[in-house]
Amino acid sequence: MEELAEALQQAGYGTANIDYPSRSAGIVELADRVVPEGIRRCRNQGARRIHFVTHSMGGILLRFYLGKHGLPELGRVVMLAPPNRGSEVADALRDNALYQWVNGPAGQELGKGGVPARLGPVDYPVGIITGNRAAPWDLWFSKLIPGEDDGKVGVESARLEGMRDFLVVPYSHTFIMNREEVIDQVLHFLEAGRFLRCPPWRAKRRRVVPGSREATRDTRRAEGAKGDPKGASERGVQSYGRPV
Repeated sequence: MEELAEALQQAGYGTANIDYPSRSAGIVELADRVVPEGIRRCRNQGARRIHFVTHSMGGILLRFYLGKHGLPELGRVVMLAPPNRGSEVADALRDNALYQWVNGPAGQELGKGGVPARLGPVDYPVGIITGNRAAPWDLWFSKLIPGEDDGKVGVESARLEGMRDFLVVPYSHTFIMNREEVIDQVLHFLEAGRFLRCPPWRAKRRRVVPGSREATRDTRRAEGAKGDPKGASERGVQSYGRPV
């Protein structure tokens, strides 16, 4: 998530990029450990509004935490490739020793009847971006998933009741957060609460795409010059994630 965090910083956001040891604990314990740490770091930077950008299981940790605790400063949330309706891969490989070692207790809870299925709809602004291309090393996993998928998570499994917007992009699961077009869409949703309906990767030519890093940075500078009370220095973005 480093490249995404850097882009957010360039756009004027303070960031807290949290990694976590998914092999060490289950979803409940990780959620209560990881999310508060990100919130603490954002508050220490003076953020009065905290957005979240998550990848994969990070979205499940966030949903669990917010459903249990809430957050007064909550802004907008972008989830990248989240298994919101569970993972067929987790079900198929539940008893596989290598899968258990790589994904730990949390990975065991990501099945179709696991923790994600027990979380309710969201009542805060969420935008979801998921891929429909499997990387070569994920083609075997892709065969376990009905319909389109990114090699780890099915497109339909990424959907979430109550979400504000949903976007499918031609990328795979593991590196979706590093794609420039995805980064632009994340920035646009954090600013506008929706994704670009004419994605930049479909444009023949563009100088500055509304909501892109360049456009957002220019807007931030203009707002800062006007003394905007909701300027970038008062916002924080927490990003974290681990592959399914």
